[in-house]
Amino acid sequence: MTPSTANSPLTPVIIPSVLPADFSRLGDEVVALHEAGVDRFQFDVMDGRFVPNLTFGPDVIASVRDRTDRPFEAHLMVEKPDELAHLYVEAGCDMLIVHAEACDHLHRTLGHIRELGAVPAVALNPSTPASALTHVLDLLDMVLVMTVNPGFGGQPYIATMEAKIAEVRAMVTTSGRDIDIEVDGGIGPNTIAGAASAGANFLVAGSALYRDPEGLGHAVDDLRTRAAQAFAAND
Repeated sequence: MTPSTANSPLTPVIIPSVLPADFSRLGDEVVALHEAGVDRFQFDVMDGRFVPNLTFGPDVIASVRDRTDRPFEAHLMVEKPDELAHLYVEAGCDMLIVHAEACDHLHRTLGHIRELGAVPAVALNPSTPASALTHVLDLLDMVLVMTVNPGFGGQPYIATMEAKIAEVRAMVTTSGRDIDIEVDGGIGPNTIAGAASAGANFLVAGSALYRDPEGLGHAVDDLRTRAAQAFAAND
């Protein structure tokens, strides 16, 4: 499922967080993002416990699954993700991202997600070290390095996380496995190059897409171009 390998040039994958969308017309928003050229969709699932907010239940995601053929990923910012995982797979999510901080038995949780037929991924909060991945890299297809603290959209990018992105990229390269690195939080025209230069190839943007005065299509193209230029500069 990955667009790159450990030894090949990185390709930017632009992923909208639909958190800033108009929930009253979510299906139409998904179509508009599809037409703007996004590569996949991220649904920020919040349970009001692991993070303060409440957002998407599986029924909401299932209701828009037929509006696009692009992959769906559920970012499970929840306690006890094992109990909810099957619901989001049934709703049509191809990838489930769980937080290392929320899993009592991370190895078991990742295996459970794979058994459900979804792609397992791990998210790390800003204060969580990259070393939390050391003994689960063999189970992963993606790592999400949070560049904000989870729970709210529109937060400023934490630039010091670029060192962690680079550390995770080095771990992945050493492992020789196909593992993508995603960043989420504060990604926009002024921050995407830093994240991409550090080694992230899955780039989640929310508020920045909707703020672009020239529209969603321009926003997606602009972010993709800036990330690709950062990759090229590192070659």
